[in-house]
Amino acid sequence: MTASILAGAKPADDDLERRAYGKVFWRLVPFLMLCYVIAYLDRVNVGFAKLQMGQDLGFSETVFGLGAGIFFLGYFLFEVPSNLLMNKVGARIWIARIMITWGLLSACFMFVKTPTSFYVLRFLLGLAEAGFYPGVILYLTHWYPAHRRAKIIAVFMSAIPVAGIFGNPLSGWIMDAFHGVSSLQGWQWMFLVEAVPAVLIGLVVLFYLDNGIAKAKWLDADEKKLLAREVELDQQFGQRGPHSVAGVFKDARIWWMALIYFSFVMGQYALTFWLPTLIKTTGVKGNLNIGLLSAVPFLCAIVAMNLFGRSADKRRERRWHLIVPALMGAVGFIVAASYTRNTAVSLAFLSLAAAGVLTCAPLFWSLPTAFLSGTAAAAGIAAINSVGNLAGFVSPYLIGYLKDATGSTQVGMYVLAGALLVGAIAVWLTPKQLVNR
Repeated sequence: MTASILAGAKPADDDLERRAYGKVFWRLVPFLMLCYVIAYLDRVNVGFAKLQMGQDLGFSETVFGLGAGIFFLGYFLFEVPSNLLMNKVGARIWIARIMITWGLLSACFMFVKTPTSFYVLRFLLGLAEAGFYPGVILYLTHWYPAHRRAKIIAVFMSAIPVAGIFGNPLSGWIMDAFHGVSSLQGWQWMFLVEAVPAVLIGLVVLFYLDNGIAKAKWLDADEKKLLAREVELDQQFGQRGPHSVAGVFKDARIWWMALIYFSFVMGQYALTFWLPTLIKTTGVKGNLNIGLLSAVPFLCAIVAMNLFGRSADKRRERRWHLIVPALMGAVGFIVAASYTRNTAVSLAFLSLAAAGVLTCAPLFWSLPTAFLSGTAAAAGIAAINSVGNLAGFVSPYLIGYLKDATGSTQVGMYVLAGALLVGAIAVWLTPKQLVNR
């Protein structure tokens, strides 16, 4: 934040505040959502490819689960360095780099023939994409103070259910419509077609994103002063947190946050990777039909995410706005696991589970960003996200292993419910004075 912007900042009237934040929202949030829709689709479309890919290549449920999860090992290794580099070179260049490289790698999945090539590409995809999500969370802290973030992050993370709503039917349609064209399987066409937008939007990022308030030519001087003052005051409050990268790793609160996030991510990625298979298990036939029904839980999630996000900011209360959706997710998994042969009941409670687990993710980030700022925020957000996202390795592999061992997804879904319960208890034990801002 430049001194020239901060100098002379005055209390702004409501009209100026509404105008400034309105400009920021419409300039940044829809575009970042589009980027994340593409990112998330390329990350989890392997769950849909499995419907054909596993049979064509002879992959077991365990092979698929390990391949789906190994993405997060690469993600884990490069997460903190990626966020620190973004903090140094700026969001514009770094987010563009991430999108272009992951798009190219995602297209390469059409050439997978063996479990080894599947594992290697999933690992490299994790390396390429590492830093995108925590980078965006960090980027939003440069524009929004803490008391506005839950709603904004919830809107941004609506990209996850949007990716499910549109991506699952799209994936199913591509796999059915293009199957056999030019001697390629439907799943090969799906990987190729869905990789193209990542590269194209990555190029657009270079010309569209601004690295911060001072660089935004679409804001006038008074709007810049207002926004800079709000962020500056918020960062002063964040000085309660660690002041260096080394301090981040010594702070017990960071590891407590990582535990909470790990618990929630267990449910999130098990749902997004395995939802098409869970729907198919109930007796639904046809990839397009599976894709259409798979969109229903995500429609429920997008409503819940934004309602909870608005309520959390309005009341400046964070803990119970996380505990309630975590318990919703646990109940949803338990009941859905008990009715795996009943499409209507299973879909209804998978929708409850989706509404719960996908609401947890955006609201969670109101907790650590309440006490992190500066370089420590870059390292802290990345550290929490990288450790928490190891659950993205554990949960798909665990579900696949348990399904092979028991012939059912039931036990795995009970485990997921237990993980969400652990997360809810950990949030309840977090001091409210630390996070309620």
